[in-house]
Amino acid sequence: MASPLLSRVLNPFSNISFITALVLTGCSLLCCFPATAQVKDSIHQQQDTSRQLKGVQVTTSRAYIQATSPVPVQVLRGAQLEQINSLSVADAIRYFSGVQLKDYGGVGGLKTINVRSLGTNHTAVFYDGVEFGNSQNGQVDLGKFSLDNIEEIALYDGQQNSIFQPAKGFAPASALYLTAKRPKFTDSANFVGKVSLKAGSFGLINPSINAAYKFGSNAYATVSSELIHANGRYKFTTFDGGDTTAVRHNGDIDAQRIEGAVSVTSKDSATWKIRGYLYHSDRGLPAAVVNHNFDSDQRQWDKDIFVQSSYQTNPSNRDSWIINAKYSDDYTRYFDPDITTTRGLLDDKYIEKELYFSVANRYRITKQLSFDISADYQRNQLDATQNDTVQYRFVSPVRNQLLLAAAGELKLQHLDIQADLLATYVNDTVDTLTAAGRKTEYTPAFLFSWQPFENPDFHVRGFYKNTFRLPTFNDLYFTFIGNSFLKPEFARQSDIGITYTKNWQQQALLDFFLQADGYYNQVRDKIVAIPGQNLARWTMYNIGEVHTTGLDIDASATWALPANIRLSTGITYTYQNGIDVTSGGDSYGQEIPYTPKNSGSLLIGLQKGHFLLNYSFIYTGARYDEDANIPRNYLPPWYTHDMSITYTGNFQRHHIKITGEINNLLNQQYEVIQNFPMPGRNYRITISTNI
Repeated sequence: MASPLLSRVLNPFSNISFITALVLTGCSLLCCFPATAQVKDSIHQQQDTSRQLKGVQVTTSRAYIQATSPVPVQVLRGAQLEQINSLSVADAIRYFSGVQLKDYGGVGGLKTINVRSLGTNHTAVFYDGVEFGNSQNGQVDLGKFSLDNIEEIALYDGQQNSIFQPAKGFAPASALYLTAKRPKFTDSANFVGKVSLKAGSFGLINPSINAAYKFGSNAYATVSSELIHANGRYKFTTFDGGDTTAVRHNGDIDAQRIEGAVSVTSKDSATWKIRGYLYHSDRGLPAAVVNHNFDSDQRQWDKDIFVQSSYQTNPSNRDSWIINAKYSDDYTRYFDPDITTTRGLLDDKYIEKELYFSVANRYRITKQLSFDISADYQRNQLDATQNDTVQYRFVSPVRNQLLLAAAGELKLQHLDIQADLLATYVNDTVDTLTAAGRKTEYTPAFLFSWQPFENPDFHVRGFYKNTFRLPTFNDLYFTFIGNSFLKPEFARQSDIGITYTKNWQQQALLDFFLQADGYYNQVRDKIVAIPGQNLARWTMYNIGEVHTTGLDIDASATWALPANIRLSTGITYTYQNGIDVTSGGDSYGQEIPYTPKNSGSLLIGLQKGHFLLNYSFIYTGARYDEDANIPRNYLPPWYTHDMSITYTGNFQRHHIKITGEINNLLNQQYEVIQNFPMPGRNYRITISTNI
């Protein structure tokens, strides 16, 4: 896990010229749980607008939005997030179809996602509508984000299903939107709060507090804070050098998070929000178990700070605006006493600063036709030193980006068509060596949703989209691995699918939802790395082409059983076939690494009175950890069973909740990433009460 070696310089964004400028079918499946596709509880906050203000009412049908979405949407929100056995956002999204979670093990282990085999860097992460940027390595560690302050997680394949969004929203191949919890005040109270404590295996202690104060009829402030401590010591079985039971070392973590926000809504439903965020962690980095070596002394310290603000007018207006701004300052220190440089033990410090500003304007010409123009500016700079020695500063990159998007939407009675064109202008500068320079790219997208029958329960949808991702600062300039001549990585996405939703309410089967999508992705100039003399020295290069064919199926149903029992059932299934088709390459026709052909999940929830019983099952099929599909690189399938029971009730006017969990019930020994063993059976208990 060597970090990049870079440094600071300030250069203006100068002389950038401004230029204007379906394959496969879906299937069906059985009943499922309101976890990944529940119709009633969906969609990102910009569509989640059902509220009553003075003389103004804004109403949006969530069921209608998800069923008619031109792109696949998977959502976990509210009570659903509390029902699954998850500590972080990374744990929760394991239940989404088409997603591979790269998990290096333990509470503090790095956790990133790969959607539809396009690679981690093609998935953007947004928090309350503003993207988490990381030009250093292009990856967002989802293990950092606790579910304690998250109201909703929504994953969009392609892009968000609305043209009314910042230009950044049109850029990624997939987008993960995190929405912070919004307080629910009673008529007589202007203060609400919650205190909770999680404790469990591997020394886990996780206290948290959330509080909100209402200081006006439509204004409130929130504070959320938590501490996480875990020693990360768990037993695992390894067959490296013989069948051995060992204990994972150097997996400890101490982390603190605090964030505060203010939200004000005007009488005409315009909303202004500002949020401040601080995250600090000190963690060990457990090494790969190779040659019967279980020890590691690598450590990493992180301190992430950002302030972001967002202003949005009433989205039902004919002329609507979104204005976002953000400043972030991220510090990382990486220490590895096993690597000695000419200046002593490897001890690198990195500071990445980002400035971001965005304006989006949507105008409705008629009820059926609307257009959006969005413009985003982002500036990233990275400073890096080794061993706190100023004279040992590394290459100092600065990246300026300008994104301009034009989008249109035509809504007819049974047909919704969206199209957009994104122009991206990039200028990289460095103080020494060679910079990647300027790049200009244009990427279009076309989306549709069609209701073929008078009955609105069934829809057909599809999209075609071109995307590209820039090489990161690591890829371009890291002292040992940088290649400033790397090309951007291009992807072409095709998707066609169906949705079906039905509500009965008066029968045993209350509601049912199904979505099935077939897709075909083509990636050109894929950026890959191969190791050199050691894990700190790699070589970066572009590989020819990768094609992926896949099928995602999500279904959900809710049942009313005798004796006042409510049953939620659910299933997801993914088929993927990612093949290297580089002409003349050594890996031609081989499956790409870490892409199982079959994977899926099952979720079942039983609720009666004050008690809720949940069961979940996750399966990941066989895959390979390297390009060569040979027995030595084969990784066997793995699966886990998790169970939990929850009691909710009132005690002396306080609402209390107690949850007990057993994860990996059968104590399966498995690895998500080769040579990084995962925990076996483990336990967790959570107690919370309102203030």
